[in-house]
Parts: sequence; structure tokens; C-alpha cells
Amino acid sequence: MLTLILFAPLFLIFEVWQLVLSERYLGIKQIARGADPRSLGLGELTAFIWSMQLIGYWLWMMMLLAVPIGRIHGMSLLIVTMIGYSLRRGNALKWVLVILTFEGAIRVGLLLSLCGMAWRRL
Repeated sequence: MLTLILFAPLFLIFEVWQLVLSERYLGIKQIARGADPRSLGLGELTAFIWSMQLIGYWLWMMMLLAVPIGRIHGMSLLIVTMIGYSLRRGNALKWVLVILTFEGAIRVGLLLSLCGMAWRRL
């Protein structure tokens, strides 16, 4: 089951990529222009890859619940993601970037902790 935890660096990279994309599409320049990023749209390939990685990320977080070593991290990642999603759904567009940044920072910290724990167990 340690192999499941070894996927943490991949999801850490994905999380940083997600933060960069959110800054690009929801950044301060976009907000200042009054542009709605939902009208910009992603490219079809980018949207597909992003969606598949999100589905894989959720499955991985749920599978972590079955591993005694990663159970706390998996539960924490799921809780942070669900709270962040509910906050983003209920706030104005200009606050979504702030919420995404805090949510992403917490998830990056949890993934770094999981990576460190996996490293020590190798």
C-alpha cells in the first residue's frame, strides 16, 4: 500500500499546476477587467486532461482512506476540498481566487506532509 502513497508527488505537481491555472483564469488582471473567466472557456484538450486528473485525484484521496498510514491525510484532503468547494459556490467571483489560493495552500501542505512521511518510510 506504500505505492499508493508514492503518488503524492504527482498530485503535488498537479496542485501547483492548478494554482497557476486558477491565477491565469481568475487572476487580479481578469478581475480588474471585469472579465468572467467562465466565458473564456478552456481548450477541449486542457479541459479533458484537467477533468480526468480531478477524477483521479478524488479516487486517490478516497483510496487513501483504506491505507492506515495515509488515512488522516486522505480525510483531511477530502474535507478541505469539500469545504473549499462549498465556499466557492456561495461567494462572488472576486473571492473565488482568494478561496482557491488558501484551499490550494492547505492541500499543498498536506501533500508535502504525506510526501515526507512516505520518504521516511522508504
